[in-house]
Amino acid sequence: MNVPNTISAARIVASPLLAILPFVPSLPVRLFAFVLYLVTAISDHWDGKIARDRGLITDLGKILDPLADKLLLLGTFVPMFLLQAHPQDALLQWLPMIQERSAYPFITWGIEAVWFPWWVLVLIVGREAFMTWFRSFAQARGVVIAAQRLGKWKAGFQYTWVGASYCWFTLRLLYLEQEWQGPIAMFWARLLGGIGAITLAVAFLLTLISLGEYLRKYQSVFTTPKQA
Repeated sequence: MNVPNTISAARIVASPLLAILPFVPSLPVRLFAFVLYLVTAISDHWDGKIARDRGLITDLGKILDPLADKLLLLGTFVPMFLLQAHPQDALLQWLPMIQERSAYPFITWGIEAVWFPWWVLVLIVGREAFMTWFRSFAQARGVVIAAQRLGKWKAGFQYTWVGASYCWFTLRLLYLEQEWQGPIAMFWARLLGGIGAITLAVAFLLTLISLGEYLRKYQSVFTTPKQA
């Protein structure tokens, strides 16, 4: 196990924790979850950079890195959807009732509740699942689908959106426990909510645009025969 693979493995281990910790109504626990998410998200950049710069790209790393990405996505979207989906959301009705369900929508100027709708969840997760299959499908035909700039921008906005959610899980609990009220507290809540709402919308749009770009650029894969 070299350094990049160790970082990827650590991200895999962190994903279940990130899925569970936001459900604990404890300020230290949620602060830890936020910090853990920041470290995990930043490490996603560095494991690939170290592997490329030091010539440490391995077959194991090619498996661990995308696996870590998918698990991080699923691990963070579980608490985000359960805590930020509308109480009457169609998909939410099929999921277990938990403490504080739907209690953490973003709030920002002019919008009192920015919810996480089911169709955003389905399309983003579905896009990731499709791209995993599409890359495998293309590779079997001798075509390597490289990461594109739009995909990287999408990932950046998505990471910011998730980070804003995890910060909000912490900040709102701080408001409740410490009874922090007033214009300063509301300013920070609305600022964070604005960041979360904007990055949610941009990440969603880039998800669709980047998927269309991949399909446009690699459409010939569907007519390329599979290699023996």
